Amino acid sequence: MDKKQPKTVKRTTLIWSIIIALLVGGGIAYGVAYVQTRAVISQAETTTASMQKIQAVYETIENNYYKPVSSKKVTNGAIKGMISSLDDPFSEYMNETEATSLNNQISSSFSGIGAEVQKSGQYIKIISPIKGTPAKKAGLQPEDIITAVNGKSIAGKSVTEAVKLMRGKIGTKVTLTVKRNEKSFTQTLTRAKIPVNTVNSRVINKKIGYIQITSVSEHTASELKTALKRLDKKGVKSYVLDVRDNPGGLMDQALKMSSMFLKNGKTIMRVQAKTGQQQVYKAGKKYDGGYKVTKPVAVLMNGGSASAAEIFAGALHQSADAPLIGTQSYGKGTVQTVSDFKDKSEMKITIAKWLTPNGSWINKKGLTPTYKADYPKYAYLQLMNTKKTYKLGDVSSQIKTLQKELKALGYFEDKANGYFGKTTQTAVKSYQQKNKLEATGTTNAKTIISVETKLQAQIAKNDEALKKAESILK
Repeated sequence: MDKKQPKTVKRTTLIWSIIIALLVGGGIAYGVAYVQTRAVISQAETTTASMQKIQAVYETIENNYYKPVSSKKVTNGAIKGMISSLDDPFSEYMNETEATSLNNQISSSFSGIGAEVQKSGQYIKIISPIKGTPAKKAGLQPEDIITAVNGKSIAGKSVTEAVKLMRGKIGTKVTLTVKRNEKSFTQTLTRAKIPVNTVNSRVINKKIGYIQITSVSEHTASELKTALKRLDKKGVKSYVLDVRDNPGGLMDQALKMSSMFLKNGKTIMRVQAKTGQQQVYKAGKKYDGGYKVTKPVAVLMNGGSASAAEIFAGALHQSADAPLIGTQSYGKGTVQTVSDFKDKSEMKITIAKWLTPNGSWINKKGLTPTYKADYPKYAYLQLMNTKKTYKLGDVSSQIKTLQKELKALGYFEDKANGYFGKTTQTAVKSYQQKNKLEATGTTNAKTIISVETKLQAQIAKNDEALKKAESILK
């Protein structure tokens, strides 16, 4: 945005569904459409009644409270209280440590578990696990609610506070208590360095270029252009652009990416200020450097596609007639600005809406697919607890999940009822024998991990959204 700010400290403008990362070096994830500008907050005195009241409360505490208090703590508490009263999960006050974590996150210092989150009621919700990270490998899903970290409840904690509990050195473990569809389970993950590469590509169906964009970070537009040129040399005739489970990222990158597929002058997005005034961003050489894609494209999206990924998908759909295939996207349509205080703390506050090219505000609604297609139902089964052993005679919801997984893999034919009976034991033994595991008929961690790994491979083979895209482009 070109909005003037006093004493502006320039930094890249962002639309950031910040990739969590629950980071060692610092990770905060908010799932926000995030236009960032910088301003040193003017702390000039004001004589308004409201400020006089705040000042009176502060002085009363400082002069009359029965024991010494930290003026910094009281001030920070007041600021957090005011921002909290907005009831906006994307507005937040960050102290110096928290601000440093955010800045490290923005500069792609990724190391952690790899899941983008936002505040949800008393807890935090996963917006999207990132491909190739511990969170994705562990099977965490969009809409999962994290209620505790290492056995400690995070009820009432801010995203920043919750993330602090999840940080740690690469290689160390963190145990999350996760709630999915009213059921809770624990999952232990090993922190790792989060992949920096955000674009993966290959040729499918001989003449279709498949490009997966996992997030939108500093080099994504460049990576995308490289992938497009590489596939073009291989003679592809069309492209599938996959932004499923893409939590978003930098606005400038989303603009550059979108502009490659749009004719000059076509609208990419709009930003609407509090006054109702709109700033329109249009495709052109300013963003794409003159590089254009004219071959047919189709975009894959789902509930984990948020913010900058939605800007990209919405622009291609509404300004380039690209079909959207999958399920409803996440729906993140507000704009934040981050301001610096002199003590190096920061305040992030929502200042505007962003709209699709036709002026739609998709906040909490998402983009609607042209063609609805999804992974098979078993792709959304909750993870099993690998710390437990399941055997003949046991009854639990975890066993019901096991039965559904084995059924999807072709080993179990009965109705999944949660009872570990003879038929379940036989199915487990059969699976273990075929997959060179000790055939005990008892399900331990090794068997569970093997089953869920096989299931992930089968899910990829039964990707109905990708199949639909291929049929359209053929």
